[in-house]
Amino acid sequence: MHWIYLIIAILFEVSGTTCLKISDGCTKLAPTLFIFFFYGLSFTFLSFTLRVLPIAVTYAIWSALGTALITVIGVVWFGESISAIKLFSLLLIILGVAGLHFGQKQVH
Repeated sequence: MHWIYLIIAILFEVSGTTCLKISDGCTKLAPTLFIFFFYGLSFTFLSFTLRVLPIAVTYAIWSALGTALITVIGVVWFGESISAIKLFSLLLIILGVAGLHFGQKQVH
């Protein structure tokens, strides 16, 4: 269940970050309110995950997958540029998180 909580936390964090962009510097009320709503839910589900998983691995996965998803949203939805170096850098982040995960001792 803790992995499901982590995925939910990531999705809410990405939603909150997307609302940061949409809020236009917090000048639009609805997206600004959703920022706090989504981040609140994200941290709530992240705290459920931390009951079981180590904080270093949890935070690394949360931030890396969030970064990857935000990059995709930026490219697809907001028309931001993508380059080989950006893709390579995202791959390195994901490989680093995988290394942290597989390098840890098993949680009992």
